[in-house]
Amino acid sequence: MIPDDDPNRSLTLAHPDDPGTTYISLVGNTYAMLITGAQTNGQYCLIDMRVPDGGGPPPHRHDFEEMFTILEGEIEFMFRGERLTARTGSTVNIPANAPHNFRNVSGAPARMLCMCTPAGQDEYFLRIGDVVAGKDAPPPRLSPDELAERRRRAAELASTYRSEFL
Repeated sequence: MIPDDDPNRSLTLAHPDDPGTTYISLVGNTYAMLITGAQTNGQYCLIDMRVPDGGGPPPHRHDFEEMFTILEGEIEFMFRGERLTARTGSTVNIPANAPHNFRNVSGAPARMLCMCTPAGQDEYFLRIGDVVAGKDAPPPRLSPDELAERRRRAAELASTYRSEFL
């Protein structure tokens, strides 16, 4: 039996250029929080990721599904020790708990959508990254102490958000 409609939940229309979009600078990338777990009752989140040449996170794994759709450029994924390149139009699904990371090694900027289910990655990024003014805003200039603090906070909060750095 399908539950009744919940009129307390509303439709979400997201666009990365919307002035209400929150942008996070994290590991040199800029992430736009398009649809948050708060908007989906925790079911999933959707993040627009802009990854400069050379950008990407360190190797990690997490206890949730993660799917990437390449909108512009190409991204090299490392999955369980093997490399693969995903180009514009490709979609990559990373199963929960699998070791992985990605890196833009194309020589040009790349952009992709990342959906995590269930949600939580959006909250994690908000807690460990720096809010910036927009998609083209430069990353903040952080001192060595500030960089160390970001790394410490990311490691400290990782298990709370079902993640582990490798």
